[in-house]
Amino acid sequence: MLVDDFRSDTVTRPGEGMRAAMAAAEVGDAVYDDCPTTKRLEAITAERLGKESALFFPTGTQANLAGLMAHCGRGEEYLVGQMAHTYRLEGGGAAVLGSIQPQPLPNEPDGTIALDAIADAIKPNDFHFAMTRLLALENTFNGLVLPDAYLEAATGLARSRGLATHLDGARLMNAAAASNRDAAWIAGQFDTVSLCLSKGLGAPIGSILVGPKEFIAKARRIRKMLGGGMRQTGVIAAAAIYALEHNVSRLGEDHRRASALAEVLARFPELGAGPARTNMVFMTPKGLDTAAFATFMRERGIGVSGRYGTLRWVTHLDVGDESVARVAEACEAFLDKQKAASPMRAQA
Repeated sequence: MLVDDFRSDTVTRPGEGMRAAMAAAEVGDAVYDDCPTTKRLEAITAERLGKESALFFPTGTQANLAGLMAHCGRGEEYLVGQMAHTYRLEGGGAAVLGSIQPQPLPNEPDGTIALDAIADAIKPNDFHFAMTRLLALENTFNGLVLPDAYLEAATGLARSRGLATHLDGARLMNAAAASNRDAAWIAGQFDTVSLCLSKGLGAPIGSILVGPKEFIAKARRIRKMLGGGMRQTGVIAAAAIYALEHNVSRLGEDHRRASALAEVLARFPELGAGPARTNMVFMTPKGLDTAAFATFMRERGIGVSGRYGTLRWVTHLDVGDESVARVAEACEAFLDKQKAASPMRAQA
């Protein structure tokens, strides 16, 4: 059993207050649009992000896909980062289910896409090319906050060339907390935004898509087509409302704790840890087996995820300062074990 689970901020469990809100939720059939708690969640989120309308989805993947499909028709194109979640980690849904052509562009080290690269990728009005319809960005991006000036410049460029803009704002609230920006200001740079409620905000399920009223009406039809029409969603909508009302203001704690974790990992140069990025810390060990490290951690009740030789630690409301302290002890024990085994390997 994992005691300190740093694999993701999706692993949180509802606390007593959230469970009480869920138990007391007033429900109705959301497909008929008569679930009062779900409608309240959508209204709260739309107002908080400064948009006309909002729609509740079971997952962030589906919210993003419905957004892309509402923006782009079959055979049309969206510009997206090569390492962006909507392109790389959502099963290719835009292409497979939406018949939308992704045009992936290189992400810079800070998570941005170079403005020149965006401009050069916009296709001319020529029947040889797919029509470029949309620029999709992500904030935070692997924990990095996209700079304010960049958001304005990139979306301004897109608008000047007739493109719509979509933000995968799964961790938008983390970006707002880290930059001391109102989330509505960030959302205001884009036509549409998706917000995940089950990541840093701690709800058990759900994402929200916000945008103009007509756009959200179109997305509602697409959600049904994708199988996202749910019935008595008030129970999970109540959890999402609780998350918005109680867990946004505490995100700074996660960022502070990630910084403390980065300092702990930096004590061990072999681990190759970088600085904290909002609520994330990445490490690429030097000369160490990352799978063996992760297994060692798990045996001590500590979860960490990763792929391709890089491990990611994510702080959230279910890990505390004592969790960071236990990571420090476990890292020291792992490296001591490695040092003790080195002479034996050399003799062999």
